[in-house]
Amino acid sequence: MSAFSIVAADQRSDEWRLARIGRLTGSRACDMLATIKNGEAAARRDLRAQLVVERLTGQPQEDGYINAVMQRGIDKEPDAFANYEAVSGNLVRRTGFIRHDSLMVGCSLDGDVGEFAGIIECKCPKSATHLGYLKAKGVASSHLPQIWHNLWVTGAAWCDFISFDDRFPEGLQLFVHRVPRVEIDMVAYEKNALRFLQEVDDELAAVRGLMAVA
Repeated sequence: MSAFSIVAADQRSDEWRLARIGRLTGSRACDMLATIKNGEAAARRDLRAQLVVERLTGQPQEDGYINAVMQRGIDKEPDAFANYEAVSGNLVRRTGFIRHDSLMVGCSLDGDVGEFAGIIECKCPKSATHLGYLKAKGVASSHLPQIWHNLWVTGAAWCDFISFDDRFPEGLQLFVHRVPRVEIDMVAYEKNALRFLQEVDDELAAVRGLMAVA
């Protein structure tokens, strides 16, 4: 899963949104994996419908809403990377959208290290959330599917999860936790992703069949 190209577009730009149309991305991996005891999880069903609509219309279906907390996180990312680089010695490259060459998948990395030897997932969250990372000394389970997906698409050997909050005292502002690829069941993730992509293809074909009947 390392045959991909880079769409050199700023995240949240129009070009970036167009590059994502109809593709399973890291930010929606959690929805793709959502399960319930009986039937299908609404998040998974809604994601499949969204991708079908995007492929039919050629238009993105996400509204791109950004609240004040999210905007602060975006504004603080350069400081987070500067602190990470100083502590780790790793130089972070910012890329646009990673688009797989043969599958309808992709991801928007916060950064990569050493030509995708490693990748970065950066958060500049609310202080209470940052405190939670410090106390747990790990990554919240809700973030793991995105990390799995991004490692799957890029073929990187590890992901450094970063949380940064400059409102904390020095020494507590930066949290870094590495997720090695070898600790993830990539075969299982790939099976889930490919099965979901086939479901999207099947539903798209069924809708287009309705058009032919009409």
